[in-house]
Amino acid sequence: MKLIFAPASPFARKVTVLLHETGQVDDVELIDVKTSPLATDPMVQAANPLGKIPALIREDGPALYDSRVICRYLDDLAGGGHYPTARQWETLTLEATADGIMDAAVLLTYEKRLRPPAMYSEDWAEAQWDKIASAIAAINSRWMSHLAGRLDISHIAVACALGYVDFRHESRAWRKDNGALDDWYAAFAERPSMMATQPTG
Repeated sequence: MKLIFAPASPFARKVTVLLHETGQVDDVELIDVKTSPLATDPMVQAANPLGKIPALIREDGPALYDSRVICRYLDDLAGGGHYPTARQWETLTLEATADGIMDAAVLLTYEKRLRPPAMYSEDWAEAQWDKIASAIAAINSRWMSHLAGRLDISHIAVACALGYVDFRHESRAWRKDNGALDDWYAAFAERPSMMATQPTG
């Protein structure tokens, strides 16, 4: 299998962290591409008609795309148990919350890097940050007992989301008033899977 990805993408990182956690690193070749909404790499477009990464190219079927689909597939393949039936809906909801943070943080990045300065909207950028801040505060106040439990995909998603916020928007200081989540992330970031997949680019 081949994973089309970019090291800076939090969605791609979620997949690569899972590969480490399930022991599948040697089973998937990583194909690093340079792509953006304004200049989609042809390989990305061929694998995913939406032109987004990550995408997983399989030998026995069509390419899979969207990090949630890819992670579910890889976890099932490995019998990883990162989608526990006992708390399935909580796990999926927290994963969706983390993915929402990633969505807003990536859009905030694009607003700065791809939008012509004359078209930059401070109001729109702040609206994206408000979504991120609200979701982080909700995780800190409502979800710490879940994050204290057995590792599942939501832990990986939250960690990758926070890692990306640090990577691209460190000056926003998400840790303020989110001490419990800060402590959790500091410990989780030391996992070998996280250390091996730190974003670059």
